[in-house]
Amino acid sequence: MIKEKFYLKNKIAIITGSSKGIGKAMARGLAEFGATVIVSSRKQEAVDQVAEEFNKLGFSADSIQCHVAKKEDRINLVETVIKKHGRIDVLINNAGTNPYFGPISKMPQNLYQKTMDININSAIELSNLVYPYMKNQKGGSIIHISSIEGLHPSTFMAAYNISKTALIMAGKNQSIEWGRHNIRVNSICPGYVKTKLSAALFENEDLKKGFLKNVSLGRGSTPDEMAGLAVFLASDASSYMTGTSIVNDGGLMNAPLIPIQ
Repeated sequence: MIKEKFYLKNKIAIITGSSKGIGKAMARGLAEFGATVIVSSRKQEAVDQVAEEFNKLGFSADSIQCHVAKKEDRINLVETVIKKHGRIDVLINNAGTNPYFGPISKMPQNLYQKTMDININSAIELSNLVYPYMKNQKGGSIIHISSIEGLHPSTFMAAYNISKTALIMAGKNQSIEWGRHNIRVNSICPGYVKTKLSAALFENEDLKKGFLKNVSLGRGSTPDEMAGLAVFLASDASSYMTGTSIVNDGGLMNAPLIPIQ
């Protein structure tokens, strides 16, 4: 039956940056469909709280602290999951940052590097760490959380735009290299989601009005509205899908060149 292809029972899924926002919503979504989710983020207390919350709801969750920009944390995350659970079926590279708003000509080098290290470099390195295990298992699903900002330029988020474009292309390259091992790699490109990372957009009324007028549905989204795609891409329901990027933006990228009056 088709619905059974969405089930994730006995699957082990790592979700980075999952103590809040989109990551937490995706972790809960996978847990609801039967996966054991590894809640991971920078602070141990935060991931412990989320895992405890999920377990009290009857889900299966574990918590492992990991600052994705730190090599030793990335290695510990993967090795700990293998030691405790014996396999890794799903990796969702969700952790991200956007520390600089402003023109590219004035972008501080340290903030550019921080953005690259967290948004793209860590995703590649974590994927490389789980690859051998997925290869031995003869399958797995890697999901990169990119953004619509990786599909078009902006005048105030250059580093973020660049990193998210690179993440999409990393996924495409991984998909053609690893597909023969039944490892699927796809990206999700959310639009404007109400999270801590996007707070600057939603708190500035001028910016908010500016982008919402081009969103077909006329509103920003919630983290829960991204979770269904994660379940789909993690499950056998998407068994023939790899190397693609799915846009979930309320119609923003379809905005007409001449605004509708």
